[in-house]
Amino acid sequence: MIDDDIKMIKSSGNIFTDLGFDEVEASTLHIRSLLMLEIEHYIKRQAITQFEAARQLGITSSSVDDLLNGKLSLFTIDALVNMLARIGSHVEVVVIPPQQKAA
Repeated sequence: MIDDDIKMIKSSGNIFTDLGFDEVEASTLHIRSLLMLEIEHYIKRQAITQFEAARQLGITSSSVDDLLNGKLSLFTIDALVNMLARIGSHVEVVVIPPQQKAA
């Protein structure tokens, strides 16, 4: 059965903002999710086990499982950047200053 009352809402570009998180928290969650996805892609590209991924990332196998299951709250941005560095990835940060209001 199709529901004719479905509304489509344009995304802000950040799913966490769309879900109602405040701007700061949504930004942090978005960054963490992007870093976690890079690690997940690495593990899949290398076709390595969770045990081997843990060894390369410098974390436990259970932490790899948490990472692959998207448990964002368990990992800081610093920890994720360190893991990426351990596997040879280079992380760049781009800061976009707020636009100044016209006088």
